[in-house]
Amino acid sequence: MKNIRAFISIIRPLNCLITFSTIVVACLICATSINLTLFLIAGLSGALVNAGGNIINDYFDIEIDKINRPDRPLPSGKISLKNALSFYIYISLFAFVIVNKINILAFSIVVVTSVMMFLYSYKLKGIPLVGNIVVSFFTGLAFLFGSVVVGNIYCGIIPALFAFLISLMRELVKDIEDIEGDKSVRISTYPIKYGVDKTVNIIIVIGVILMIATTIPFLLKIYNWYYFIFVSLFVNSLLVFSAHTLKNNTSQKSLRLASNLLKLGMIFGVVSIFLGTKF
Repeated sequence: MKNIRAFISIIRPLNCLITFSTIVVACLICATSINLTLFLIAGLSGALVNAGGNIINDYFDIEIDKINRPDRPLPSGKISLKNALSFYIYISLFAFVIVNKINILAFSIVVVTSVMMFLYSYKLKGIPLVGNIVVSFFTGLAFLFGSVVVGNIYCGIIPALFAFLISLMRELVKDIEDIEGDKSVRISTYPIKYGVDKTVNIIIVIGVILMIATTIPFLLKIYNWYYFIFVSLFVNSLLVFSAHTLKNNTSQKSLRLASNLLKLGMIFGVVSIFLGTKF
C-alpha cells in the first residue's frame, strides 16, 4: 500500500487533474459539438504527459529534493530511481498510444511536449528564466492542445496566453521557494543569480500585465459579462493578494501560500473563460 501511495504521489495527482480538467474544458470551450469520449481521451493523454514530466523532474531533482522536499518518494527511498524511470517510460508510451487515436497534430504535440519536458528536467531548468518559460509554455499549450483536438486552434490562443503568464508567475515563486536546494547543486535560477527582490518585482510586473490582459477579451466582446465579473472577482483579486503577500514577506510559508493561490487562480481562470463563452 505504501508503494502504491508513493507511485501516486510522484505523479502529483492534483497537477495531473488540473491538466486533465484544463484540456477537457478547452475542448468544451472550442468545440461546436460535444464528443465526450474524444474530450476524455484528450484530457487523459495530457494528464499522462504531465505525470511523466513530474516523474522525470523528480528523477533529476533527487539531490535538490533531499534538501527541499525530503519526504518526496525518491529522496525518501520509497521508490528507487530505476523504478521511477521505468514508470516514466510506461506512462509516456501509454500517452502516445491513446493520443494516436485523435489526430496527427495532437499526437505530434504530445510527443514534442514529452521530449521537451525531459530536456527541461535534464538541462533547461538550470538556465535562468528559460526553464520557467518552457514550463509555462507547456501550461498554456494545454489550451492549444484542446483546441487542436476539436479542430478550432484559434479559440485556444487567448486562454493559452493567460495560462502562460500565471504559470510563469508561479514558476518564479517556486524558484524562490527552492533557493537553498538549488544552491546546493549549483543550479543558477533567476532568484539565485539576480536576487529575491528582483524576482518578486518581475512576478508583480507579470501579474499587472496579466490583469490588464484579462480585460481585453471583454472590451473586444470576445467574452461576455460573466467572464469579466468572475475573472475580476476570483482571478485578479488573487493576483493582487499574491503580489501583496510576496512584497511583504518571502518566508517559506508565504511562498507556499502565493504558489497555491496562483494555482487556484489558474483554475478560476479556466472557469471564467468557460462562463465567458458558453453563457
